[in-house]
Amino acid sequence: MTESQIGTLLADLWGDLHQPAILWQAGTLLLCLLAAWWLGQLLQWRAPEGSTETLKRGAAALRRIVFPLLAMLLLVGGRAALGHWYSTPLLSVAIPLFGALAGIRFAAYLLRLAFSNGGWLDTFERSIATLVWAALAMHLTGILPEIVGWLSDVEFAAGKHKLSLWTLLSAAFWIGVTLLLAMWAGAALEGWLMRAEGLHSSLRVVFARLGKAVLLIAAVLVVLPLIGVDVTVLSVFGGALGVGLGLGLQKIASNYLSGFIILLDRSIRLGDMITADGHYGEVTKITTRYVVVRALTGVEAIIPNDTLVTTTVQNHSYSDRRVRLVVRVQVAYRTDMAEALRILVEVVRVHPRVLKEPEPTAQVLNLADSGVDLELGFWIEDPERGSQNVRSDVSLALLEAFRARGIEIPYPQREVRLVPVPGAVPDEK
Repeated sequence: MTESQIGTLLADLWGDLHQPAILWQAGTLLLCLLAAWWLGQLLQWRAPEGSTETLKRGAAALRRIVFPLLAMLLLVGGRAALGHWYSTPLLSVAIPLFGALAGIRFAAYLLRLAFSNGGWLDTFERSIATLVWAALAMHLTGILPEIVGWLSDVEFAAGKHKLSLWTLLSAAFWIGVTLLLAMWAGAALEGWLMRAEGLHSSLRVVFARLGKAVLLIAAVLVVLPLIGVDVTVLSVFGGALGVGLGLGLQKIASNYLSGFIILLDRSIRLGDMITADGHYGEVTKITTRYVVVRALTGVEAIIPNDTLVTTTVQNHSYSDRRVRLVVRVQVAYRTDMAEALRILVEVVRVHPRVLKEPEPTAQVLNLADSGVDLELGFWIEDPERGSQNVRSDVSLALLEAFRARGIEIPYPQREVRLVPVPGAVPDEK
């Protein structure tokens, strides 16, 4: 429906305000809206627990558009029925408005899905849809041009240029729309890259970050000419930014460059167990500015990328995620050492987290003062789940096995002898 057709319908509607037909149209409109609301409540279907994410999103989208769609369909039927006796300009104006409301609500929901954890979109989704629909309704009814004309008359000087309030508002609108589209495309690109199993996880993060940056820059370059800003002014801004990076932001720039270096050379990856800057734990997040290392206690350390590039980092799972653990125990000298070593290996083999390959090994480590030191070595492949808990389980199992077989774990003993000194006079009591 064109703007001229909308204008004709509005003119007919104004004429019908003085005729009894307007009452029939208003009643039909109210009846259709009540019926659409009632049917919409019946169709408020929610996906059951355990459904796929696609089904849940489809149900959520249906709940948002079911009322305006039903209202539009019922209004079409009401206009066809009432049109046999009266003209229906009111219903003809309402039909495209409710159709536009359904489309805008659906688009706002898609926009919300495009941004992961978009808390502000979750909160203002309905408000954004209502605002866009109100602007469209004013445009269709001819009210918006009057508002635009009033805003264009409000002018003020900015240097040698004169700017109107409408120019500023339209510039802000187009900048917001372009940046939102760029962010939506960046989120879609990131989601596609994260599902690309053929790419390494670090490369996925790099390409996602670069893609978002390129899209945002492209959005700015596209929107500036639309609002009348010469793109060449960016050269001045670029020079100022370069001076700022060189003087005051060099540490921040260093962290960002170091972040891309880490992601590209893949020296540190998600899930790696590292020791850096005095912190040991699992790498849970890599950004262009910092790396998050989660310790086994649950404490998270945020380490700047510059620190990881310029200092020594111990990566416990760089080429192999397997980690060798050691449990040491001491037995008495009268113990059958062959049996003790065999018990060590048997006990550790039954632990579910201990690898069968490489095989656990047990050796005589040292002939100490109080007994013989034995060492049990074994491998695990999931150090992020903790290593001390495995040592504890193995040590408890060893204690039970040694007690069951009568193997003694000695404790330090000292024999003290009093030797008389020659020529000493004994004490008289």
